[in-house]
Amino acid sequence: MRHSLLVLTLLAAGVVPASAQIYSWRDAKGQLIVSDRPRGDAGEMVTYEVPRARGVRATTAGGGSSRSAAFDEAIEEHSSAQGVSPELVRAVIQVESAFNPMAVSNKGAMGLMQLMPATARELGVENPFLPEENIRGGVAYLRQLLDRYDSNVELALAAYNAGPGSVEKYGTIPPYRETQAYVKKVTGVSGTVPPPPPDPTIYKWIDTSNGAAVVRYGNKPPKGVDAVPVSRR
Repeated sequence: MRHSLLVLTLLAAGVVPASAQIYSWRDAKGQLIVSDRPRGDAGEMVTYEVPRARGVRATTAGGGSSRSAAFDEAIEEHSSAQGVSPELVRAVIQVESAFNPMAVSNKGAMGLMQLMPATARELGVENPFLPEENIRGGVAYLRQLLDRYDSNVELALAAYNAGPGSVEKYGTIPPYRETQAYVKKVTGVSGTVPPPPPDPTIYKWIDTSNGAAVVRYGNKPPKGVDAVPVSRR
């Protein structure tokens, strides 16, 4: 189901305090509401800190559509091709760039799914500011991470944000405030709240793909393959 999502615009110019507070909840129609003010009734809501922002401006897209509408065709196409939930992809784009195809982070990540230059090159993305290319590359990268962590969405998202090395170092979501908040935001927006893995160990093994040796990682050792535990919580 596609919801009309509120778009967050962070006002980060000039001298700003440490953070701003935003609130989110779903109304009676299931629409996601995001605001810089808490809801007026006593209903449930989630609140997040936005570091280095003096405020949040929330606006709704008119006509019952959302800012994702312009990219829905590409999202559906590449999600289907890669076997990734389109709602998860939309949630990643919302949190990463608020559906701004020209977004650039202070670390150099680019476009809708905020691909780093090296990652874009590895994925064959020539112009990360073209939505079709960016979504294709971003969804392919999500697929790689989901495969790497045995379809554990939380670990894949943590690696998307902080890098696979950080996830393998700690054997779980790294204890970085930004990364932990990122995973909660994306899974909350997409409605995906996966259960924790039964085994906290990350395993490493060698697989063969098209005749080449490929290193794989996952939270469950594959059957019939010698797997080496590389880290624990």
